[in-house]
Amino acid sequence: MKRREAVGAMAMAALTAAFKWTPAEAARAATFARNAMKAKTPFAPAFFTPHEWDTVRVLADLVIPRDERSGGATDAGVPEYIDFMLSERTDGQTPMRGGLAWLDNECYERSGKTFLTCAEAERTALIDDIAWPKKARPEMSQGVAFFNMFRDLTASGFFTSKTGIADLDYRGNEFVGEWKGCPEEALRKLGVNYED
Repeated sequence: MKRREAVGAMAMAALTAAFKWTPAEAARAATFARNAMKAKTPFAPAFFTPHEWDTVRVLADLVIPRDERSGGATDAGVPEYIDFMLSERTDGQTPMRGGLAWLDNECYERSGKTFLTCAEAERTALIDDIAWPKKARPEMSQGVAFFNMFRDLTASGFFTSKTGIADLDYRGNEFVGEWKGCPEEALRKLGVNYED
């Protein structure tokens, strides 16, 4: 299973657990993010400060970067999605704001710079220290908790966006005139065939 597929599979379950969103609320957040992306005027965050907003945009693209298959998190409107969710659901505001401050503080202790002003290699080193909970040092527990929440929000926003749905090649309720079985490519990927 590829990284995006794994992240996509976990996204909605994690979001629901973290914020206790109903499917209708999650759909409303996705619609809000889509509309914000289409707007002709620049998006004005309702929750994030300007510095936090810039940090969220950089961090979201570190979680889901643009690749040859599709755009990244900011292309999909993930920062707008997260801002909407946090402005509507206050239970995530303190952990988000605290986590963003933790990132800046940790970067400052390491290099004397904020997360935004750190070099790409410095950002990556910090994210590597908190992205793998089982490998993280105990003193990184606050960063690990924040990054888990942020990664879940990013994945949820991405895989409910038009960009993310296209990335998954989800076709929805598509009419099938005649069922000819599972495509050969899918059978090979699963390691099965119809003769077994």
